[in-house]
Amino acid sequence: MKNIFYACLLLGLGVIAFACADSGQNRISEVLVEADEFEQYAKAEFTLELMATWHDPYVSSDVALDMVLQSPSGKEIVLPAFYVSGNPGENSIWKARFMAQEIGRYNYSFKLYEKGELITTSKRRSFVSVESDRKGILRPNDNWTFRYDNGELFRGVGENICWEARSNDDNRYLKELHENPRFNYDYLLTSLAENGGNFFRTWMVYWNLPVDWKIVRNTDRYVDSGARLNESGIQRMDELVDLCDSLNIHFMLALETHGGLLDRGWEISSYNVKQGGPAETPYEFFSLEEARAMYKDKLRFMVARWGYSPAIGAWEFFNEVDNAMFNVPEDSQLPHDIVTDWHAEMSEYLKEIDPFGHLVTTSVSHRDIDGLNELPFIDFNQKHIYRGTPTIPAVINEYVDRYDKPYVIGEFGYEWDWHVNFYDIAEEKISDYKRGLWFGLFSPTPIMPMSWWWEFFDELGIRSYMANVKVINNLMIEKSQGDFEQTSAHVSQSELLNYAVKSGDTYFVYLFNPTDNALETEVLISVASLGSYAIDVYNCETGEFNQLEKRESQNEVLVIDQLNLPAGSDIVLVIGE
Repeated sequence: MKNIFYACLLLGLGVIAFACADSGQNRISEVLVEADEFEQYAKAEFTLELMATWHDPYVSSDVALDMVLQSPSGKEIVLPAFYVSGNPGENSIWKARFMAQEIGRYNYSFKLYEKGELITTSKRRSFVSVESDRKGILRPNDNWTFRYDNGELFRGVGENICWEARSNDDNRYLKELHENPRFNYDYLLTSLAENGGNFFRTWMVYWNLPVDWKIVRNTDRYVDSGARLNESGIQRMDELVDLCDSLNIHFMLALETHGGLLDRGWEISSYNVKQGGPAETPYEFFSLEEARAMYKDKLRFMVARWGYSPAIGAWEFFNEVDNAMFNVPEDSQLPHDIVTDWHAEMSEYLKEIDPFGHLVTTSVSHRDIDGLNELPFIDFNQKHIYRGTPTIPAVINEYVDRYDKPYVIGEFGYEWDWHVNFYDIAEEKISDYKRGLWFGLFSPTPIMPMSWWWEFFDELGIRSYMANVKVINNLMIEKSQGDFEQTSAHVSQSELLNYAVKSGDTYFVYLFNPTDNALETEVLISVASLGSYAIDVYNCETGEFNQLEKRESQNEVLVIDQLNLPAGSDIVLVIGE
């Protein structure tokens, strides 16, 4: 590649190129940028031509390129850059992708390292970030909400969409459905956004987004690769991030799954010595310094290539790491301390290298791991609940109270056993799907519990129900002004399930009739002051409001009587002065 700058001009790309006056054999010869002005919270991409030597461009101890910026407020920001193409000792192409979180002028330069030694620094340049109506990325806020960079509050409503259709599915009753090619990100995520969803969870694994899997299985979407990182997985991740940014939705990305450490997953793992990795066993994946260094390079690449994007709602280290610990013979079980120590080191490192401050988490199936919930660089804890949806509010409150950080139910469902014919229990599964969303909405969690079996619910047309939940979610956020408080309501019919939340000065009461009979009930709720209260009744199934006559509170108690709930129905009372 003799002259990228002139080639780009001929292609009409309108880039700005800076030649660098560095000397020496290893040098940065050119920096190309699309503009000298970018919108706040939008991607700014920089392309570099440089000459360096390396054995593997994805190993940071071998070769590394950092973009070093000074923000308008004077803050120093170090952003990892990533290798694109080229050979060692020749001109190669690298990129940096940045998202400005401040308005004003940024100064920047690039630093090239080999074997940990600084080789060269590019000339200092600058660009300007201008105000936009974008929101930025999601950050910690409190137990109820996350917040965007611009201060706007967020609560996630969504589901698991953990992979696109596989080539071969082993579900006896749903095999044909699960293999249907319509279950791809383009279809599923567009449907999610159109039906009120704003968040989902997905996996990196050897059949889906296999960025660091040289060998893929059970998919015709990806191909094996001899490189350290899989080109087909990288390309699909690029497409996924762009799609989510266009739809304004966010995803929690499980960087590893327990299956990658078990049986056939471990056999083809890039960390396994059989595939050129450093570890002979899953224990050594967690314990060996060489394996940890390899994983840190993966994290560095993830941040460098996709960290700029608000689509990344959270980095999740593991899906159900407890299953990797205990679903093995007793003499092969992994000790708690080594898994917790691994998460402690990786979470601290990820916070250190991610200049955008994305949320960080991990997950267990149902078994807690000693010390894992207490790690300071894990922003929120989570577990998965099956056959126990009614316990969701109690579980969330228990863990929030115990560890004083947000808690998320990353997966839930009426049934986990894929050997069961779901069509025989479809009614129960649908009701459970809906209850899980409402139970989460009325609990101190920033992401509503996320259902599994996305193909099944899509087939039944249930995703549209999220739009109903979104209405109350948005109203709660709007009324709260950042102030959420769990409260209680008393109902005259003890069979009714009820949960109440005070959002700002507005009260929300959820009522569900789980019985086979219609029930008439009276609701009593403590309110802040005497006066007249407006009451709207929201039908959770139809998404319609019905306004009741105003009621007067007495002794700071509001009584709402003659509420009729048909069998299996639910409503939300919205009460405000």
